[in-house]
Amino acid sequence: MNASASATDLLPWADGLYSIKRHGNSLSTCDSEPVQTPGCIQAHGALLVLRLADLTILQVSDNTAEFFGDAPELLLGQPVARVVGLDRQAQLQRMLASESLTGNVLYAFTLPERAGVAALDVCIHTARGVAILEFEATAKLAEPAQRDYFAQVKSAIGRLQSANGLSEFCDRVTAEVRGLASLDRVMVYRFHADQHGEVFAESRRDDLPSWLGLHYPATDIPQQARDIFMKLWIRPLQDAAGPLVELRPLANPDTGQPLDMTHCALRGASMMYTEYLANMGVPATLVMAIRVNGALWGLIVCHQYTPTRFSYPLRAACELLAQVVSLQLKSAELIEQQAYRLKVETVHQQLIAKAAHDGDLMAFFNGQPTLLDAMQADGAALFHLGRWWCVGRTPDDVQLDALALWLNQRPELALSTRPIYATDALARDYPAGADIAKVASGVLAVRVSRLRQDLIVWFRPETIQTIDWAGDPNDKITGGGRHGARLTPRGSFALFVESVKNRALPWTEMETESALRLRLLVMELVVSRAEQLAALNIDLVSSNEELDAFAYVASHDLKEPLRGIHRYAHQLMESAQTFSAENFQRIEGLTRLTLRMDSLLDSLLHFSRVGRTNLEFEAVDLNQVVADALEMVGVRANENACSVVLARPLPMVYCNEVLVREIFSNLVSNALKYTRRKQPKITIGYLTPGEPGQRPNAPLDAAAETIYFVQDDGIGIEKRHFEPIFRMFKRLHGRNDFGGGVGAGLSVVKKVVSRHGGLIWLDSVLEQGSTFYFTLPGAASRDRP
Repeated sequence: MNASASATDLLPWADGLYSIKRHGNSLSTCDSEPVQTPGCIQAHGALLVLRLADLTILQVSDNTAEFFGDAPELLLGQPVARVVGLDRQAQLQRMLASESLTGNVLYAFTLPERAGVAALDVCIHTARGVAILEFEATAKLAEPAQRDYFAQVKSAIGRLQSANGLSEFCDRVTAEVRGLASLDRVMVYRFHADQHGEVFAESRRDDLPSWLGLHYPATDIPQQARDIFMKLWIRPLQDAAGPLVELRPLANPDTGQPLDMTHCALRGASMMYTEYLANMGVPATLVMAIRVNGALWGLIVCHQYTPTRFSYPLRAACELLAQVVSLQLKSAELIEQQAYRLKVETVHQQLIAKAAHDGDLMAFFNGQPTLLDAMQADGAALFHLGRWWCVGRTPDDVQLDALALWLNQRPELALSTRPIYATDALARDYPAGADIAKVASGVLAVRVSRLRQDLIVWFRPETIQTIDWAGDPNDKITGGGRHGARLTPRGSFALFVESVKNRALPWTEMETESALRLRLLVMELVVSRAEQLAALNIDLVSSNEELDAFAYVASHDLKEPLRGIHRYAHQLMESAQTFSAENFQRIEGLTRLTLRMDSLLDSLLHFSRVGRTNLEFEAVDLNQVVADALEMVGVRANENACSVVLARPLPMVYCNEVLVREIFSNLVSNALKYTRRKQPKITIGYLTPGEPGQRPNAPLDAAAETIYFVQDDGIGIEKRHFEPIFRMFKRLHGRNDFGGGVGAGLSVVKKVVSRHGGLIWLDSVLEQGSTFYFTLPGAASRDRP
């Protein structure tokens, strides 16, 4: 037996027969009080418990002499007709046979005034195999005959339906309930995710202080009380300081069990609750449940500053209104959410349309709208093409890289159906989150590519939330009781301010769903783009094959007549004595032009052969390929003319060794040629998919590939020439500048990369240097032995 069970066994009501009057001073915890079986009722009414089979009185409240003229011992074991008469007993039998009374309190009839006893309204319901009758002073004498609660509720419902948004709706709820019941203060009390409550709306007498916006700890409404409000809609308390009357006997003589009084309007209130109200100076309360989607959303809490009788007709009207409020509150929330959802979805559609038009996801950040214009966030970032694209306030790239590495290890993002991570307290899950709390306490992240681990992340900053508590939320006091120490409610409700750090406003369900829908739109766009590129590649391959064939034939056939021209020009030069100086210069020029033309045709032939040759792939050590390429261009390890650095050992790849060597020899040769430095520096390396590192200008299709690069510190290239330099015979300088050349090297490099299914691009800054990047998808990386 555990310690808690032992403690329970030591309670004075260990036999299960609890009475507030006998045992209320024995409570040590809120959870220990059996609030559904309090054993007592409020003294302004009387109660009878009947056996269902024959309507024999099994239990009575101890005040029957006051209400019926008979002491309890005279009524126990008697038929209920002794109190209500035979006709009304028959009426009760008909109701039990025809009505659904389990947990459903219905008005039965009014007992007429008798000698010294006022007329009594009688309500009936059933619970755990017994019928329960509650007797209260009739409302017919206390209220004007013309008061029509149905018409009032109907009008109130019409006014509630015209509210725009949740806040206005709840304001109207408090006003309508206060008007219906003529109360001093009515509040809509909303439960937060951690179960603490907030006064979300309020209507009050002008002379009362406002409690709007105050927060109350979860312990102010213990779990047993919340459970009861999932079973009943309304709970009246006429006088918190009023006397209680015990049931006689406490146990049902047929079953030995205490009476379940969950749905009884007369049910005695917990001593903790009545003391709590006394500490607030509130004598009477009427509390109604607000339930949404099967959960307790909040309460409508009514305070009256004088003891007040809440008649059955009034309670029935308020109960109906609470049920309508529960139904309409969901609609009010949906209206508010729908407007936000419409805005978010509209912006997301605009972003996707821009991205489809521009051909990449940079449209999310360039122009208007941006990714930040949809979601209520302070910053957004996209990891794409091997780098971060940001808008608004976000962590820096180093912090984003670390966060992305952590996010990609989260099990939430590995889910196939809902790959999303959302938190309003990042530091709680991610230790380094405290360092970025000012911009990223709230994080909402979706993965848009499982292969490349691309992410879209929204950020909300730390909101140092100032919560105004109604008193210190930790102020619970243990005092002396009849049976030892007992729990008492806090006595102070003075403003207690608490600052909550490292927290952001939480993400709503609508926001997470919108993020997931955007993810699907992005992935559909990427798939569509890939299909378009595949179709274009088929056409491009066909065109390139035809062009290669033409280039080969044309260059080969032009070689023979060119040799003849060169031969005749040479013969003319041998007989130069017969020509004037001017004509001799012309013949020399013709000879030079034929030699240049021959060099161009050689380059064209080589270019066409690269495109026409059947490639044979094999496992190749790129370190050896680079070493051979350096030797081809005349770079030797023992010379100090230049510095060639491998950022790290290169991997083994599956490729055509000869052609890949030509890639490196051409790029290194250009790096040595186009420089003004006496000792140029060249760096050769690679980046694997998802690895941190800059990949400027990287095409979308390169993000999932290993990227190789050759970096120099030469003269650089203007951005407007990034595309033209790969064209055949394109030179950016004079024919003889920087060692001359025909401008075919980069065209050959691009052709070789293309034959391997790859892409090539560059990044460059004038007078600082250039970096050429390329991929070799046909050369799948392999582990080095």
